[in-house]
Amino acid sequence: MELRDKVLNALDEIRPFLAADGGDISLIDIENDKVVKVQLQGACAGCSVNQMTLKSGVEMTIKKHAPQIEQVINLEA
Repeated sequence: MELRDKVLNALDEIRPFLAADGGDISLIDIENDKVVKVQLQGACAGCSVNQMTLKSGVEMTIKKHAPQIEQVINLEA
């Protein structure tokens, strides 16, 4: 399975939790097969705990699917 597909699968796993809070997430880019750039959307974009969500939820899940990923960065809208 391609790295991009692994990351997309991870995002699909997280999406229902974000949707429950009125948010979503999009994959923007994968740099050097190590850094994933995403964009939190909807309620998650302006949420005060979005960095915690990004690190504990999104990054952890992406690393579970694609262990070579070192960092996940949220690009502000």
